[in-house]
Amino acid sequence: MKKYLLITIMLIVSLPAKAQSYIGYLTDNYSGVNGVIANPANIADSRFKTDINLIGASAFFANDYLGVGFSDLTSSNFEYDTDAKLSLSNNNNFSGTVDVLGPSFMFNVGKKSSIAIFTRARTVISGNEFNGKSIDDLDDSIDESQDFLVDEGDFYAAGNGWAEVGFTYAQELMNKEQHFLKGGLSLKYLKGFGNAYVTGRNVTINYDASGATLPDSSTIGTLESTGDLSYGRADDYDSDNYDYEVPDAKGFGVDLGFVYEWRPDYADYVVTGTDGVKTVMKDKNKYKLKLGLSLTDVGSVNYKGGLIDSYNINNTITQDDYDNIEDSDDLQNLYTFTQATEDIKAGLPTALHFNADWNIKNHFYLNLNTDLSMRSAGENVMRTANVISLTPRFESKWFSFYLPVSSYQYSGMQIGAGLRAGPLYIGSGSLISTLTRSEIKGADIYAGLKIPVYYGQPKDSDGDGIPNKEDSCPKDFGPIENNGCPWGDTDGDTVLDNEDDCVDEAGPVENGGCPWIDTDGDSLMDNEDECINEAGPVENNGCPWPDSDGDSVLDKDDECPNEMGTVANNGCPEPEMTAEVQKSLNEYARTILFTTGKSTIKDESTPVLVDIISILNEYPNANFTIEGHTDSIGSVQTNQKLSENRAQSVLKFLIDGGIAPARLKAVGYGESKPIATNMYKDGRQKNRRVEINLVK
Repeated sequence: MKKYLLITIMLIVSLPAKAQSYIGYLTDNYSGVNGVIANPANIADSRFKTDINLIGASAFFANDYLGVGFSDLTSSNFEYDTDAKLSLSNNNNFSGTVDVLGPSFMFNVGKKSSIAIFTRARTVISGNEFNGKSIDDLDDSIDESQDFLVDEGDFYAAGNGWAEVGFTYAQELMNKEQHFLKGGLSLKYLKGFGNAYVTGRNVTINYDASGATLPDSSTIGTLESTGDLSYGRADDYDSDNYDYEVPDAKGFGVDLGFVYEWRPDYADYVVTGTDGVKTVMKDKNKYKLKLGLSLTDVGSVNYKGGLIDSYNINNTITQDDYDNIEDSDDLQNLYTFTQATEDIKAGLPTALHFNADWNIKNHFYLNLNTDLSMRSAGENVMRTANVISLTPRFESKWFSFYLPVSSYQYSGMQIGAGLRAGPLYIGSGSLISTLTRSEIKGADIYAGLKIPVYYGQPKDSDGDGIPNKEDSCPKDFGPIENNGCPWGDTDGDTVLDNEDDCVDEAGPVENGGCPWIDTDGDSLMDNEDECINEAGPVENNGCPWPDSDGDSVLDKDDECPNEMGTVANNGCPEPEMTAEVQKSLNEYARTILFTTGKSTIKDESTPVLVDIISILNEYPNANFTIEGHTDSIGSVQTNQKLSENRAQSVLKFLIDGGIAPARLKAVGYGESKPIATNMYKDGRQKNRRVEINLVK
């Protein structure tokens, strides 16, 4: 079966119209006049005095229908039908573009403005929403004995080629040191050299293998189709004689862009002359972060006297009718056909671009770039692909290297590489992906030559930031306040005269070059005196001793400097013994053990007595009685004497342990104050005790 009609209906060409040209290179601060492609504001505050582009070209292709490997493309054994990797859907898309930047140049107009004149030739083919599954079926051999259905719906395809002559003006809009803003506008005259488009509306094709019965009772296939097709073109091509004339087509386009730069180290890039005039270094990158926003390709090309063929294909034809189709004239006999001559407007691929460039450190940058189509799919419309690129780069005056990682709306992730070396720039946004992947759905490449004229750095022999022509001492490092000459040191104290408060008298740096004095006359120089206007001892760094709590005990002797106390207690308030402490004290005392029938304290009671001494020391102004007690065994006289001796033994131990004798009194009570019955052993043990009680 012939495929003429079906392939005509399904004619699809690539979709996203532009994608990004010169991927990686346009983010370079040394892209020069090429930068107007992405954002016309780029040429303001340029690194170039003048930049001349001789020739540059970028080609791009992407799709979501077909994938092949690089080895497949170079292999003589590659077969499309069997080896190609297809991703079939009801909405497949392709993309292709060629962008040539011809002779172009830019130069600066004053300190704040720049202009550029550029020439450019572009070819874009675009299409979308075609049924890839149907295309694949049609590419195979169709069995005429089998029914099939193609539900294409709406689809669009277009191609346009044009040349541009553009003028760009860009200037500084705001310069508040750390915050810098520039804007730019490009006006473009457009000359079209070719345009064609195919549009389908509600297109369906239903083949019924036995749809019609012939007079001999046999059957024949029928092709039922619905929908409308339009084919528009600039009618300046003679297909019989292969003669092409440039059509009468022209138009205008506009690009608009802004760039903001954050310059936290702005002062490092400013040279101040001896006259006080500040000059910003043109040859240096001054930003830490740069943000760009631009709208490009606003406009269209108008083709005069174009031809538009329209087909209403709502009809049912037989297999024989279809087999007899040889050319478009046969189609016109089968379907409702009209032809009109009218102007055809081809819209440019308008896109919104956002760019963020971060200066990581020194020559290393990280760039984020996005391209967003601002046109909806439609008749004779070219669209950009939505793309986002993340590009690390090394950038210097004569050399740059890029490693872009990009995600395209239709061809997916791509990894590329590119470089700039003096007048040469070359690269690809998909180089690494193309060489390494088994399935390639997109590829691009660019290259070009230019003549760059960079800004030079003013000669500064002594490196003091003052150009030689404005430096009074060009060979000696010195500040601008002293006309580029070093400061002197009249008194030889190492403090330069511009910082010396006593130019004719030597003194330390800490005192501004003046000798130290003793203002309060306390023998401490002011540099060591913490109270220079109030005499005080050396031990307190020249300040008088304070008495913070006013208890007449100076802070240096006061163990409680923020709490009023007594002299006897070293400036701390006298503690009060509580009932709990008294109870604890007697519990300790009752555990003191003596040799049976004697007043000798057993060695194992020593720790108890040491703890008792610690408790008594907490109450230095309190007095205590040491009371001895016995059980009822033995005579009253013997028990009385024994209790007194035991109390004295404890008294002596406490005095030897550091307790003042005046605070203690020993007394014996014998068996007169039992705390338990003496009838039993346990009771008698409790009665044999020592108590230490506070004298109130």
